[in-house]
Amino acid sequence: MGRYGDIDYPTFTKYGFLLGLSLLAVGALGEIVGTSLYGTLPGWETMPFTDMEAIGILAMLFSPFVFGILLPLTE
Repeated sequence: MGRYGDIDYPTFTKYGFLLGLSLLAVGALGEIVGTSLYGTLPGWETMPFTDMEAIGILAMLFSPFVFGILLPLTE
């Protein structure tokens, strides 16, 4: 048992990256499909999709760094 408990770092890295990828895909598809079906969407409807894209990109960048590099090195 390590410093942070019994964490399976490769699994957290993979699932964190896949979560970020899915957030990015859903946000992009939501914006594309919403715009193609309904034309110009109001700001309150596009903002959640934009936020999902930004959070997805951040999760895809930071998940491998945190769970693949940083936490295993500090244990």
